[in-house]
Amino acid sequence: MPCRGKETFGNRHPHILRCNGGARGYVQDMAENPRPENTPPDEPIENRQTLKTTRRQFWLISKAFFASERRRKARGFLISLLLLALATVAVQVLMSYAGAAFMTALTKKDPVAFWHTLLKYVGTIVLAIPIGVYYRWVEERLALLWREWMAQHLIKRYFNNRAYFRLRGSESVDNPDQRISEDVRNFTTSSLSFLLIGLNSLMTLIGFIGVLWLISGKLVAIMVVYAIAGTAISIMIGRKLVRLHYHQYEKEADFRYALVRVRDNAESIAFYRGEKREHLDLFNRLTAAVANMRLIIIRNRNLGFFTNSYNYLALVLPVAVVAPMFMRGEIEFGAVTQAAGAFGTVLTALSLIITQFGGLSAYLAGVQRLGSLWDQLDEHDAEEERIAYEKTNKPEENSRIVRLEGLTICTPVVMRTLVEKLSFELHSNQSLIIMGASGTGKSSVLRTIAGLWPGACGLLERPAADQLMFLPQRPYMVEGCLHDQLLYPYPDRGATDEEILAVVEKVNLSDILERVEGDLGRVVDWNNMLSLGEQQRVAFARLFLRKPKFAFLDEATSALDEENQEQLYRMIRESGIGFISVGHRETLIPFHDRLLTLDRSGSWKIEDVADHPAES
Repeated sequence: MPCRGKETFGNRHPHILRCNGGARGYVQDMAENPRPENTPPDEPIENRQTLKTTRRQFWLISKAFFASERRRKARGFLISLLLLALATVAVQVLMSYAGAAFMTALTKKDPVAFWHTLLKYVGTIVLAIPIGVYYRWVEERLALLWREWMAQHLIKRYFNNRAYFRLRGSESVDNPDQRISEDVRNFTTSSLSFLLIGLNSLMTLIGFIGVLWLISGKLVAIMVVYAIAGTAISIMIGRKLVRLHYHQYEKEADFRYALVRVRDNAESIAFYRGEKREHLDLFNRLTAAVANMRLIIIRNRNLGFFTNSYNYLALVLPVAVVAPMFMRGEIEFGAVTQAAGAFGTVLTALSLIITQFGGLSAYLAGVQRLGSLWDQLDEHDAEEERIAYEKTNKPEENSRIVRLEGLTICTPVVMRTLVEKLSFELHSNQSLIIMGASGTGKSSVLRTIAGLWPGACGLLERPAADQLMFLPQRPYMVEGCLHDQLLYPYPDRGATDEEILAVVEKVNLSDILERVEGDLGRVVDWNNMLSLGEQQRVAFARLFLRKPKFAFLDEATSALDEENQEQLYRMIRESGIGFISVGHRETLIPFHDRLLTLDRSGSWKIEDVADHPAES
């Protein structure tokens, strides 16, 4: 039966975690965002989202920045940008009149008027230069500030409540790394660019429509009809570009990710001689990106036929309308050139969608990708609140236990029950080993207790997350020196060099010190320098230096010989740390107090190790 609900902390007992399916589990997400009927299962929902949803996402993302702790600086830049944009349009209007007077003086062959109007025209140019420079500078500074804040904000939320773990393999949010890096940069620069284009178009429309009306009201009517018809046709031709750009972002990110994966797994690929397989996979991903880009190019070509025809015809229309008026002597020649310039300027303002359709479609696709990531990230991490609470309030004695009561563990996607109504209680300085056939949910029990696995319902009580430590089969090796490696993830907790050296010797890692000549501050490539067995001993060194209340060992000694395994387990028992192990070796059982055996049917059995029959 599917597990549903959410994680909460009780007010009176903040150390108790009641979980009914994870904070934002798959079932809850699907309940809030059901898949529309008759839609392809392999196409993400946000690809088909409405313009209303995209507007909501844009508003949430933008409002968060201008209401953030950097709001004063952001608003200051924005106000300056708006004033400079207004000044730019005002200067353009002045240049329009100065240019018209200049051309009229030229046709009348009046030297005095010619030099006088030329001086005015040059003056407007001199005024336009600093306004244009500072206009661009303020735009770039605001875009950079926005990108910095937004990337930092998303990175913080990415790590909140272990969202980076929950989003692995997500159907709705692919390649979050690309969204945080490239999509944020494109969003901030494009948002300001389109904002200013729209604002300039509005002010240009206001500033020049009067100029055009004074020359010919008929010309204004023709321009409005022309712009409306052109916009409608361009939308019909290019409406599928948003979806194509969305897919292009996804396929380019998939291709880049595959290249990074080859680099990170180069040794394994070389051992397997998997070059042909990886080569084929990269070719397929590249082919998919190229094929989608080809569709974009075809759509842009079709759109280009129309937009080029539209723009070239716009050069002829104003002259065709006002030329007869000049021939009848109703207007001067300067008014003809002014009408042509004003018509082009106002038409550009009215034809914003036509002129910017290609960039606008790519921008909307980026908004959708960022918006879907924004919606998926948790704003608040209850574990951080709990850790802060325990720092200021002495934790109760019963917070030193791990207790499961009727805990049912399910896979988060297909909701298959792995373990049904599991119950046990483990105090500090006690231990438990979990055994069973592959696929029975051994590691899932550990991940559920650690708060990484969302598919669970029942009661789970455990210490705060900073008092737990998880030792996986393949430990994570960070970039940095040996000191940072051994104290990960808390390098500032203040272990002395003497304490570090003592632990290194106890876990039989003295030869590593010889390789770095005893220098704890030397930086090397630890992934390639250390064997898997040595990396597992590094993980145990971290454990003894950190001294948590409970440790969870998931095949943590699989690469070690029996002698090293026995030594490490004796050390952890003597340390007073409570621990739960997952393993297959029967030789691990004597180092634990109780044995939990899981079955593929979801049933389980727990017994004291003393009552377990010894290996024959």
